[in-house]
Amino acid sequence: MGQPARLYERAAPTHAPLWHLDAGRTCFIGPLNYNAPHQHGAPVFLAGLYGTFRLRLAGGSWCSCRTAVIPAGVMHELDVDGDPIGVLYIEPTVDGQSALASLVGSGEQTDGALIGRAGETLLLRALWEDAASVGWAGEALDDLLGFASAHARQHPDPRISCAIHAIGNSMDRQLSVETVSAIVGLSPHRFQHIFTQELGVPFRRYRSWMRMRDAIAAIVNGMIFTHAAHAAGFCDQAHFTHNFRRTFGAAPSVSLSRLRISGKKKKFN
Repeated sequence: MGQPARLYERAAPTHAPLWHLDAGRTCFIGPLNYNAPHQHGAPVFLAGLYGTFRLRLAGGSWCSCRTAVIPAGVMHELDVDGDPIGVLYIEPTVDGQSALASLVGSGEQTDGALIGRAGETLLLRALWEDAASVGWAGEALDDLLGFASAHARQHPDPRISCAIHAIGNSMDRQLSVETVSAIVGLSPHRFQHIFTQELGVPFRRYRSWMRMRDAIAAIVNGMIFTHAAHAAGFCDQAHFTHNFRRTFGAAPSVSLSRLRISGKKKKFN
């Protein structure tokens, strides 16, 4: 009987997880255990760095995969058993879900997600293994998504692109449905319908996702949890923790308590 693939690969290092956020991209690389049912405000690419991980979609059966793309708004849970995993979110300002799909190898559609037995893991593994990768993570992701975009590109409805930019340019991410729908020339009802159809999540859910990115970026830049929560528009740390669990399926302390942080502070949009 064949042995699991991970036995033939180099053991993972034990240094701190990596978070990298910039305009339109959110990347986490590090060990995880179990993430309870959760859903994201943006599509996500998942890659087991040294072997497979288990994934369950919308309460269905568990499946084993090496890579996967989960669309925005799809409920899922993860069992990584303490191994490192690469997690890459892409915003519609950068590209569409199809770009992430091109990173999955030997993929099959399952309950709205793309499940792969192979795929792009080498670059994310290199980022994980190099303790100094915070200095070159952005350039590496440029290369990775440049390759992905060349193979598949989608452009959202220009009115939704305009709405996304309006949210991104607002200082507090609190623009109302009425305000944004007026900016793009649609009724609130029609706007919300098109927005959900284009992105897979309602407007308010996406706006909450952007606030979550703001809070994570502040923590990565050295701000304490409470201040980061307030700065991103959450009522308090408990409110932030509740929304973090809803978004990622685990408490923020699991992935944000120990970080690789570069010496240079960054600005995130």
